Amino acid sequence: MTAPLFLRACRGETTERAPLWMMRQAGRYLPEYREVRKQVSFLELCKSPKLAAEVTVQPIRRFGFDAAILFSDLLVPLEAMGLEVEFTDEGPRLPAPIRTPADVGRVGRFDPAARTGFVMETIGAVRRELPETPLIGFAGAPFTVATYAIEGRTSKSFAETKAFFYRHPDEARRLLATIGEATRDYLLAQVRAGAQAVQLFDSWVGVLSAEDFETFALPPTAALAAALRETGVPVIYFGNGAGAILERIARVPADVYGLDWRVPLDEARARLGNAAAVQGNLDPAVLLGPSVEIERRARDVVRRGGKRGHVFNLGHGITPDVPLEAVTALVAAVRGA
Repeated sequence: MTAPLFLRACRGETTERAPLWMMRQAGRYLPEYREVRKQVSFLELCKSPKLAAEVTVQPIRRFGFDAAILFSDLLVPLEAMGLEVEFTDEGPRLPAPIRTPADVGRVGRFDPAARTGFVMETIGAVRRELPETPLIGFAGAPFTVATYAIEGRTSKSFAETKAFFYRHPDEARRLLATIGEATRDYLLAQVRAGAQAVQLFDSWVGVLSAEDFETFALPPTAALAAALRETGVPVIYFGNGAGAILERIARVPADVYGLDWRVPLDEARARLGNAAAVQGNLDPAVLLGPSVEIERRARDVVRRGGKRGHVFNLGHGITPDVPLEAVTALVAAVRGA
């Protein structure tokens, strides 16, 4: 049997068209998702396999995307590592973040089956519901997860994180290594449960200088990606805001490099050493514009991505204010390009 379009593109193969999925495709822009969220809190949704599977499947039912992505959150494994995590209207919050070298001892590896078994149950439920659609598992990359552990919330300056790195570099590297090892265990469990690809979200790596990326973020991320590739499933590394360090990003041994919208896709691929496969990279805000502009820009991304190893995606997650007809126009444009 021919492998699904998405998996063939991830392997760097030439495909008849670019497969399409969207980051945050299961989310608040969908009325059916909002109906589910009325019943439960965000964390309850993440921890309910039946409901999490339902919202994972919703965008596939509506738009027929070429891949589904597990509904969960980057901080689910961080909670399992030993830190308390709360979800508020302002976003995630950690009441007791890591601020001293001694605090690093509060974070450790965990048994994914025992601490995050609900994630594996969700994966099984989705695979049964969508046997023909590839399912992407995911986790945060070590640096991004570490920022939440240290800042205690989403940050603009990441001052606490950088101060910890500069004042306590050995402990910072130990924290990143531990997160990387725990994330490896977590994602390997996702693959065993049925995930057919995995994505590492490095949402905040763009705040790092080239030196700090090489010193702190690259070693644990490269080790994590290498271990995951041994499973044979495609590994996607998404480094948001990393346009200035793409040549260094290429040293993460991923199968696919996810790209934000700040660098044209063909230029980014060249700077990545003519990477076998890339993913992206339409600006999500384009979906707030008229359909003619959505079509024009989507076709430009498809042209730049080419026929070999291109997975069409947004350059970041879809926003809650995007109208459904905009997504319909996007799907039509990509499939008709």
